[in-house]
Amino acid sequence: MKILFLSRWFPFPINNGSKLRIYNLLHGLNQLHDVTLLSFADQPGANPEAPEIAEICSQVKVIPWKEFNPKSVRARLAVLSLKPSSIVDTFSSGMARAITDTLNGQKYDLVIASQLQMAAYYQFFKEVPAIFEELEIGLFYDQAFSPNGKIRLRHALTWFKLRIYLSQLLDSFRLCTVTSEQEKILVSRSFPKHELQIEVIPNCLNMDEYTYIKTEKKSNTLIFTGPFKYHVNYEAMLWFVKDIFPLILEKLPDTQLLITGDHSGLPLPSSKNITLLGYVDDIKTLIASSTISIAPLLNGGGTRLKILEAMALGTPVIATSKGAEGLVVNEGEHLLLADEPENFADCVVRMLMDRKLRSQIQTNAFHLATKKYDWSVIMPDYLRFARQVSGLE
Repeated sequence: MKILFLSRWFPFPINNGSKLRIYNLLHGLNQLHDVTLLSFADQPGANPEAPEIAEICSQVKVIPWKEFNPKSVRARLAVLSLKPSSIVDTFSSGMARAITDTLNGQKYDLVIASQLQMAAYYQFFKEVPAIFEELEIGLFYDQAFSPNGKIRLRHALTWFKLRIYLSQLLDSFRLCTVTSEQEKILVSRSFPKHELQIEVIPNCLNMDEYTYIKTEKKSNTLIFTGPFKYHVNYEAMLWFVKDIFPLILEKLPDTQLLITGDHSGLPLPSSKNITLLGYVDDIKTLIASSTISIAPLLNGGGTRLKILEAMALGTPVIATSKGAEGLVVNEGEHLLLADEPENFADCVVRMLMDRKLRSQIQTNAFHLATKKYDWSVIMPDYLRFARQVSGLE
């Protein structure tokens, strides 16, 4: 089967969760099918000839990405459109031409459009059976129904337009994947006409890539992985550094917090015992050497790859309920959960001081990741869906 995969993110180097999912999907699809990748270049130097991508895609073409600018002329004019402003402003005629030229040049059995930004190009591949890969509306929903009146008012129009837009857009796809049961319930409730075409494909890992990493643990070291460009990560760190970390330092003053990913020059309330590492080449070893991985997220949806990676690397996790949302986990068995600053700080202190607890959580979490969140377990379902949508099964 010939598959055209459309990606908002160029999947190498793998430096965020979206890229990790896309790379693993391409790798799995390539085992049985011929895959062409059309991708936006989300960072300078995206190399379509990178051997890591050439190994899993027969053809690769990269188009420059234009970041959403809410103050641009196109974004302002989009107020009059029923499309979300971000879709209007980031539309690329170059990507549209690349899709059209590719489909005119060869016959494809299936198009996989990854995330909303790529599904928005449906008019250029509407003659080919298609999968809307990884729809996520949880963050939009949370903002539109936030208990904070200012946030709710600011995002109500976006949610209204998004619902209208998606109700039409989903008509163009034979299948839509989401990453969690919670997301499936939300999408099904918001778009009941399309309930039967929604399937859960959770975020997963290739566990073989993690089991070989062995390193010594650094004492009293917390790690948070995620770029601040994704506002949910920045919001989490603002809350943690301001309201939680000082409580931890009162009891364990030598505790260190490591933050990876591009912090985009965004400030934090304090820098005490905090190291902003930026992009890290060997993120796996860094996570594996940390005592605890934290995920104090307050918004967002899907399943958190930062949590799964920590589980795979033997680093116990403490998260908020929102941070762990989408994962089938038991509190106290696979990780610790806390939603209030005092409780979160207490969990961190307890975990740092209790070696036996860390060991139990670490072992249970690793077994869970191996059993439920390994691509070798999930990929057969994805391949089956792909064949069904293409009409070849």
